[in-house]
Amino acid sequence: MKFIAIIPARYASTRFPAKPLAWLAGKPIVQHVYERVSQVIADTFVATDDERIFAAVEKFGGKAIMTSTEHRSGTDRCYEAACKLNMEYDVVINVQGDEPFIAASQLHALMDCFEHRRTQIATLVKPFALHQGWEALSNPNSPKVVIDEQGFALYFSRSVIPFLRGIPETEWLAHHTFYKHIGIYAYRKEALHTIQALPQSRLEIAESLEQLRWLEAGLKIRVGQTEIETIGIDTPEDLQKAEIFLARQA
Repeated sequence: MKFIAIIPARYASTRFPAKPLAWLAGKPIVQHVYERVSQVIADTFVATDDERIFAAVEKFGGKAIMTSTEHRSGTDRCYEAACKLNMEYDVVINVQGDEPFIAASQLHALMDCFEHRRTQIATLVKPFALHQGWEALSNPNSPKVVIDEQGFALYFSRSVIPFLRGIPETEWLAHHTFYKHIGIYAYRKEALHTIQALPQSRLEIAESLEQLRWLEAGLKIRVGQTEIETIGIDTPEDLQKAEIFLARQA
């Protein structure tokens, strides 16, 4: 099976303009992402809407593709970039350009999902730990996932799912394994073509979760597990935390 990786990286961001080019430990953020992903997947590309990001990627020796400024999501940008590639592939892995700590094990967990022939889309989850407590579990910015016995997603929600009847909320983590969604995706070529044409769905609009559009359309999303917590960079404050994290690892 032929895998390619595409890293969507747009310049305009309400909370952090020019984020992919922000400096982290002597390199732009997008370079950290590219180097980690390309160590696992040789055919890795940055899909951007800005000449400055395109030039920065070429400068550090990476491969970049120019895409439209009109895309609503990284998935849409991935699709355009994939269409522009003159190469055969089976699966596209979508790694956001603000994930400089993406791990090889996470990429392999995504790839392993496609050993199941029914997998159309793959994503990752991480079990909530008991010590994280109710506050972390109930955080609406950490979407939860419920999974069937074959490892496919049943539903994603910003609410805590499932509801544990008859048990105090503060004790839920001690009685059930809850899964936090890690927003990294991979798509079979045909599935990517299908989802980019889907209109927004009722559930997606209700929860503001793109993946619900795919589930509502009947697509099969297989879930891989990771024990690694991704550290995305959404704001300048997150960048400072990332610098501290790297310094502690050194």
